[in-house]
Amino acid sequence: MALLTLSNAHLAFGHVPLLDGAALAIEPGERLALIGRNGAGKSSLLKILAGLERPDDGQVQVQAGLRRVYVAQEPVFEPGLSVFDAVAEGLAEARELRQRFERHDPTDDLDALQTRLEALGGWTWEQRVAQALQRLGLDATARVEALSGGTRKRVALARALVAAPELLLLDEPTNHLDIAAIEWLQELLVSWPGALMLVSHDRAFIDAVATRIVELDRGQLRSYPGDFAAFEAAKLRELDAEAQAAARADKLLAQEEVWVRKGVEARRTRSVGRVARLQALRAQRAQRREQLGRVRLELAAGAPPGKIVAELREVSMRYGPPGEGRLLIDGFSATLLRGDKVGLIGPNGCGKTTLLKLILGELQPTSGSVRLGTKLQVAYFDQMRTALDLDATLADTISPGGDWIEIGQEPRVTRKHVMSYLGDFLFSPARANSPVRTLSGGERNRLLLARLFALPANVLVLDEPTNDLDIETLDLLEELLQNYAGTVFLVSHDRRFLDNVVTSTIAWEGDPAYGGREGLWREYEGGYEDWKLQRERSRVLATAAASVPVARPEAAGPRPPPARGKLSYKEQRELDALPARIAALEAEQQAISARLASAELYKQEPQSAGALQARHDQIEAELMQSLERWEALGSR
Repeated sequence: MALLTLSNAHLAFGHVPLLDGAALAIEPGERLALIGRNGAGKSSLLKILAGLERPDDGQVQVQAGLRRVYVAQEPVFEPGLSVFDAVAEGLAEARELRQRFERHDPTDDLDALQTRLEALGGWTWEQRVAQALQRLGLDATARVEALSGGTRKRVALARALVAAPELLLLDEPTNHLDIAAIEWLQELLVSWPGALMLVSHDRAFIDAVATRIVELDRGQLRSYPGDFAAFEAAKLRELDAEAQAAARADKLLAQEEVWVRKGVEARRTRSVGRVARLQALRAQRAQRREQLGRVRLELAAGAPPGKIVAELREVSMRYGPPGEGRLLIDGFSATLLRGDKVGLIGPNGCGKTTLLKLILGELQPTSGSVRLGTKLQVAYFDQMRTALDLDATLADTISPGGDWIEIGQEPRVTRKHVMSYLGDFLFSPARANSPVRTLSGGERNRLLLARLFALPANVLVLDEPTNDLDIETLDLLEELLQNYAGTVFLVSHDRRFLDNVVTSTIAWEGDPAYGGREGLWREYEGGYEDWKLQRERSRVLATAAASVPVARPEAAGPRPPPARGKLSYKEQRELDALPARIAALEAEQQAISARLASAELYKQEPQSAGALQARHDQIEAELMQSLERWEALGSR
């Protein structure tokens, strides 16, 4: 039996119907991901399912006694609360019942109170709060208002989890969380025993957590079992079929319009039934809700800079007195070239913003050197949206004091009216004179992108550009950045977005579990998954090296640094060939893994399993050697 059923639900704000006869059923243990366009009504739907709002029409049937907990996109807490008290709010009923039981009020039915207390686990609510705080790594005594956005989101999740609801409703749970926290949340939700519905645009997170994808599209809810790739394929088929049906209906309507406008003779002979049919077609055409427009993203790369954007040599950055302050960056070297797409990965507070400012010459390092390229024109996307004036209109934000904007550099300059340009980002002319504060979070991000792309720039710095953007806009932004001729520095916690955009990754590796040290940063080829694979291999190598004792003569001095200099012709050829060799080894290893996982192998060729496993292990050793050699040659 379904925990909750929504049937024939209608909801509208102004003339825009957000829900138009929508229906949904949530079964026990299901994990649903709700996706859709910005402004489609996902948050409103989630609040209706949580019982916080009511639809204009329709029914919400809830299983008797169902405990529902809703976690908002931006959690709100009472001022002055400690983390312990904020989390304990999730057990407010249990706390209040136990206080009443301990007061022994003669007007209370103590037997009924005790039964309800036991059902809610109220006798041990303090222990449940303490366990949740420990599990989420939260300081019970800290004040909530002093916490970062990501930590406040953890507090809100802890408050929801201690309530042990049968249905958990989460609105954008990954916002403000770093990658490590997102992966932790994935594991938590996959093991969650109750039902779950979440709003998210993080495709990797959806694939890891959801058992079903539900799309809110033009007021209707459609369900798609499977992962995100399966949803995209099914959605493409649906849109093609819808477009063909709409074309047939429009053609028929046009034919009937021509017929009804014929001469007097035709009007005398036409049938009443055919006129009625025409009127019905007109009504259907008026009622048919067309597929929503697509964002049009255009971006000029500005004047070309020099070949080198920045060259860093043994750069270190420390805040505070020498030997006492915090070391954010320790001996980092890199050469960043025109056209590079560079992702920065690391937990919140590790120094990503500081490293970016060093690369762009906005900060001077404590030690080391930074050489900047020439003709750099930098444009910033700020995740906090500080560049937006909330009282300015959309038109003034894009083109202050004018009606036209110019995109690009001479001789390829495109002039566009501000209304047309806003329309490319799905802002109607009627909203052009509305203040920015009336926009939703996703719409503000879209407006900030519109403002950014109107600037002539050859270096883009994007700080969490994916927050609140719908999936279709994410796909288009990915394509735009892939084709962008300039240089991109991307700070993001969206793993799929990083993999699809960046050509190299600069990662914080200060985690001692992976052999790291304070302030350690490394540069890798590829995106997030490439870095994750190489980091895991480094951890395996570090563990193996630590387990083997190394005899060193007591008189030996410190180990000299590796020689740095120009590679020989033979070494350069070896370095050039290593990426292809590594790729070939990985492909062979993947093929062997697939065969070992197949049941057919053990039915048809059981004698081959041992040889395949041995080759699999041999490839792993060869991969380690090749990666070490690649790193050694590349560092020179």
